[in-house]
Amino acid sequence: MRIRSLGVIDDAVVELSPGFTAVTGETGAGKTMVVTSLGLLLGGRADPALVRIGARSAVVEGRVSVPAGAPVAVRAEEAGAELDDGALLISRTISAEGRSRAHLGGRSVPVGMLTELADELVAVHGQTDQQGLLKPARQRQALDRYAGDAVAGPHAEYAAAYRRLKAVSAELAELTTRARERAQEADLLRFGLNEVAAVEPRAGEDVELAAEAERLGHAEALASAASVAHAALAGNPEDPEGVDAATLVAGAGRALDAVRAHDPALAALADRMGEISILLADVAGELAGYADDLDADPLRLAAVEERRSALGGLTRKYGEDIAAVLAWAEDGAARLTELEGDDDRIGELTAERDALRTELSGLAQALTDARTAAAARFAEAVTAELAHLAMPHARVTIAVRQTDDPEGVEVGGRTVAYTSSGADEVELLLAPHPGAQPRPIAKGASGGELSRVMLAVEVVFAGTDPVPTYLFDEVDAGVGGKAAVEIGRRLAKLAKSAQVVVVTHLPQVAAFADRQLLVEKTDDGSVTRSGVTVLQGEDRVRELSRMLAGQEDSETARAHAEELLATARAEV
Repeated sequence: MRIRSLGVIDDAVVELSPGFTAVTGETGAGKTMVVTSLGLLLGGRADPALVRIGARSAVVEGRVSVPAGAPVAVRAEEAGAELDDGALLISRTISAEGRSRAHLGGRSVPVGMLTELADELVAVHGQTDQQGLLKPARQRQALDRYAGDAVAGPHAEYAAAYRRLKAVSAELAELTTRARERAQEADLLRFGLNEVAAVEPRAGEDVELAAEAERLGHAEALASAASVAHAALAGNPEDPEGVDAATLVAGAGRALDAVRAHDPALAALADRMGEISILLADVAGELAGYADDLDADPLRLAAVEERRSALGGLTRKYGEDIAAVLAWAEDGAARLTELEGDDDRIGELTAERDALRTELSGLAQALTDARTAAAARFAEAVTAELAHLAMPHARVTIAVRQTDDPEGVEVGGRTVAYTSSGADEVELLLAPHPGAQPRPIAKGASGGELSRVMLAVEVVFAGTDPVPTYLFDEVDAGVGGKAAVEIGRRLAKLAKSAQVVVVTHLPQVAAFADRQLLVEKTDDGSVTRSGVTVLQGEDRVRELSRMLAGQEDSETARAHAEELLATARAEV
């Protein structure tokens, strides 16, 4: 990794080798920034306060080796990233204003992409995780993670049934608690639908009746106008001397016909005059028929207005016109059917809820059985690790319990409370020596014992995590002496199958590392490129001496440091 302008680090390169790498240095020298930098590359939260004072931005760049075809490589390539000779280049930039950018394989990506890949790349075990594991909920998650598919399968089935039960219960509660509102809605719908049914409106009827009412209301004027127009076109029988349009047009046509042979243009006009004569005769005939058919019955007008009034009563309540009223009636009928079917629906949902509760009881029992079996294996593995961490007589047990609840599900012949994670409460118990009663680790362990228990738990996790790199951030806090040597020995054993990075202040742990990095600040309080160095030979002895006695030039401390290194090398 290359780290620039992050916290106390001005510009530094951290080279992490295969095997076991220990990162050491004085308190405040910047060891934590190494962990923070890795966290940023893994999609951690970008805090602008991390940007070094006076810098515009902080940058962390990392080169991670990934096997070709590995899931992380495939996912990165799907995101547009390119591998560089079997390595994935990751960078993260944080501006002093708080903006954050991420790049993966030369491609800009959302920070969430780094988070997605993190689980495949590095498992981080730090003091925050240590404190989190004191919470029962986290302990249940830890057990499930250790159990793997043995618990994941039953849990997936249980979770699906749980979600369905919650959905059915919510719908059932909504139907039963809103029964009065639904009854009122149904009554209003019935009243409205009965009103519409009583009138029996027909689509477009309001438009037709409006036109008929307009015609009937002006019947006399319409008849008079039709008679006058007919007389003007076809003549008035009572006035044989009168001149009408049909006679005049016929005379004009005869005049043109007499000379049409002499000029084609005039012949064309004569033809058009003939067409006009035919059209006048047609219009005159229709006017005569219109006048004869015109209904001026006042009783019909009264009936039309009465019908329009009835339709108007519907449009005032249910729609702007009869088409809208009919649409409302259709929707209302469907809604009424739904409301009237609620009683049947309540019965169906009640039966489904009861069936789901029975099913959930069986699935919860299966999940409890799987967790109980995994708890025994997990406790045995952690106990075995404690034997390697200078706690040979300690015993860890994992209690898988349930809490009685009359509204719960049945597990083990009891009705117990349940959540989306099952019916189990998981708690890690420690008996530090023979004869001691197992107690919750938060109450039954001293500071040093707690650190060793948590480290044992995390080493067990590391054996189940399918990731190539593990980072331990001062999980050896509160431990010293022989226990510290055992911790170093255990981490060295883990490093035979994975890359292990440990930020530590214990020389007994650092002595077992394949490579030791020293983080140190310059006189101006910053860590520069030369501030992260690989310790070898005499330099490593001096650093271990400082860690042992605070006096790197002490002959006694140097002798002890050399002895530590010799012992570690002999065992590793």
